[in-house]
Amino acid sequence: MTEPFLDIVVAMAENGIIGRDGDMPWHLSTDLKHFKALTLGRPMVMGRKTFEAIGKPLPGRETLVVSRDPAFAPDGVTVLSDLDAALEAARASAVAKGVPSFVVAGGGVLYAATIERADRLFVTRVAAAPEGDTRFPPIDPARWELTASEPMVRGPRDSADATFETWTRRR
Repeated sequence: MTEPFLDIVVAMAENGIIGRDGDMPWHLSTDLKHFKALTLGRPMVMGRKTFEAIGKPLPGRETLVVSRDPAFAPDGVTVLSDLDAALEAARASAVAKGVPSFVVAGGGVLYAATIERADRLFVTRVAAAPEGDTRFPPIDPARWELTASEPMVRGPRDSADATFETWTRRR
């Protein structure tokens, strides 16, 4: 088997905002289904704050949480104090499971620390420019190629329009 891809999955507003006060500044039920399709069966790395915002391990995904807090030990997840150790554990798990990728699923600190290591970015580009306190790092077109873009079909439980984008690292 080839080496698994490191994928970043993120929902981001037009102004780069991904969060406000520990939550997303929109509700996109359709995007949550898209997120599930991209991550199901894959090891998923996230920061403690992102995990706490979700509130529980997501079914069908091995969850690795990066936290420096030695007392943080929720049931159903693996907690690691070091991002590199979490990425290596996720990579090894993806190899063992025979899945093509492992995922970084937030938040802003982990995205900033992994964007230069990632192979693909799965971006839900939200057609909004909300206030927020957490941003996604800029996507440099010299390093990344937009390889797919598809409008999200907006459902009744979506607060904004969006587009699903796939970016692939230029080699």
